[in-house]
Amino acid sequence: MKLVPNAFFFLSSLCFAIGEIQLDMHDAPADYDENEPKSAYLMEFGTQWYMDEDIPDYAMLISLQGLANQSGPLLYFVYPDSWPWKITRPLKEFYEERHNFTFDKLFTPREALQALGSHAKGYVVWDKEVRTSLIVAFTVAGLEDAIVINEDQIPLAESVGLEMLADLRGDFRGMNDAEIYKIAMDRYWDQTSKDIVIWLGGYHNRRMEPGIADYGIYRGAFFTDLSANPKDVEELALHKEILEDMKPQSFVMGWHSYGKDTEGQHVTLTSSYGLRMEGLNSLPNISFNTQIPWTKDFEFKNNHNVEPDEELVAEEKVYLSLIQTDSMGIGAWTKPGRGRIPYAWQILGGHALKFQPASAQYYAESATPNDYFIAGLTGPSYMYPKPIPEEHFWPLMELNKLQMDVLDLRVMEIMDYSEGNRHVGNTDLPKEVVDRYYKAYPDVIGFINGYGAARTFDLRNGVPMISYDYYLGIHRPEDQALADLEELIALNAKRPYFLLIHVRESTNIDRVANIVERLGDEVEVVPLDVFLKLAASNKTYRTRYQEPGDPVDLNDF
Repeated sequence: MKLVPNAFFFLSSLCFAIGEIQLDMHDAPADYDENEPKSAYLMEFGTQWYMDEDIPDYAMLISLQGLANQSGPLLYFVYPDSWPWKITRPLKEFYEERHNFTFDKLFTPREALQALGSHAKGYVVWDKEVRTSLIVAFTVAGLEDAIVINEDQIPLAESVGLEMLADLRGDFRGMNDAEIYKIAMDRYWDQTSKDIVIWLGGYHNRRMEPGIADYGIYRGAFFTDLSANPKDVEELALHKEILEDMKPQSFVMGWHSYGKDTEGQHVTLTSSYGLRMEGLNSLPNISFNTQIPWTKDFEFKNNHNVEPDEELVAEEKVYLSLIQTDSMGIGAWTKPGRGRIPYAWQILGGHALKFQPASAQYYAESATPNDYFIAGLTGPSYMYPKPIPEEHFWPLMELNKLQMDVLDLRVMEIMDYSEGNRHVGNTDLPKEVVDRYYKAYPDVIGFINGYGAARTFDLRNGVPMISYDYYLGIHRPEDQALADLEELIALNAKRPYFLLIHVRESTNIDRVANIVERLGDEVEVVPLDVFLKLAASNKTYRTRYQEPGDPVDLNDF
């Protein structure tokens, strides 16, 4: 089924579906016109995201953003250069150039409340003595159309005519998080969305980065940072209770708490319910971005280097290809070197089509001929395949194929941290999971597996599945990375050798190029689609799947 992107994006009443599978689109109105002049407010955030420093102001402003943007895209934030998401400023410029936005800059919380406070019905007070009470306050904010403040900010809120709607001071003192969230669930869970739930994790203790909170308020979501660690018995039970009550294929947005559990534990659990993980907790401006579609003159076109049915022949040399994952917004797209060498970028369908479609257009229009996009991770969002129940697997993959069609993607990337990670256990796939992917994606030109190095390889009907042989970390010195690759090339003496490298998301491409360009004339750096076609022509890798005796680690601390 071939979708026409322009019709898809601008007839919002039109639903493309296979059976009951449909794309969950952005929130732009059907009559959206990018050429019509638009005005919005702009604020710039600083770097002190600490509970005893600027978090009270930032939390209040983010809650105001979620309320104001319910009336249209009215408030946008530019985050600091140190923020995980690097494109808030380039995307603002894109809105000015391609969507005819003008931004009026606000400088203080008082100015923001004076300009936009009328979009709130009142305020909810969180307890300065209980960090988790702020997370609960975000839930209340979405249900009551309230801004979140602490007691020091009450005079400011009341100076613009806002009244207290809820007061959490004293409600949770002396309680652990399981006790607090049990009360919050009893009070609010039944009233909140079952399409979206927000995990406001990430940094713990003094620091909080609640970039995603505006969207949770915008959608009336429940907020939490409950643990997925089996050691946290009470929190895990509540965690499962929430996931069990979510709608099929719904979104778990945000991120796990670094102070409670691991990424592997968290995503394994969400995947086991067939739910879609869309990170991170720091993901900014989504209540604004989800309302801005692609422009009418735009169709997402990938930089393909080969045709789907084209055959290439590998020579007796080393072929090297590079992929950068973890979503491009937190990666190196704006850093030096992009375009210098062939490079593949994993793009999340949920981000590109629902949560921030304009960012996908920004990437596509600023791409160089050496930038190539692939689908991932695992399905329509970040998931692990081994825990996904089979009854959920097939509709999720049908949804992902719809996303891939709109985004012109021909390569599917798979990752599984449910039984290990790049340090321990394994990230390989059993044969039955590999069988599912080959059946689910008959039209791809290849599959990628792993994050660090993995050992799952296959070739069926000219379509290879290749695992990473190397992980290039942020802090690995260039000379040591070069020595690693030279050793891999020496150990894999049979030619052709297909060397696939995963590059950690914030590594700039000049650094990567400086390493691979020193490998010698035997090594050819090629685009990923060329790499996969070459790998299909001469199978010097051994077919292998996860074996029953392979090591397993369940991501315990």
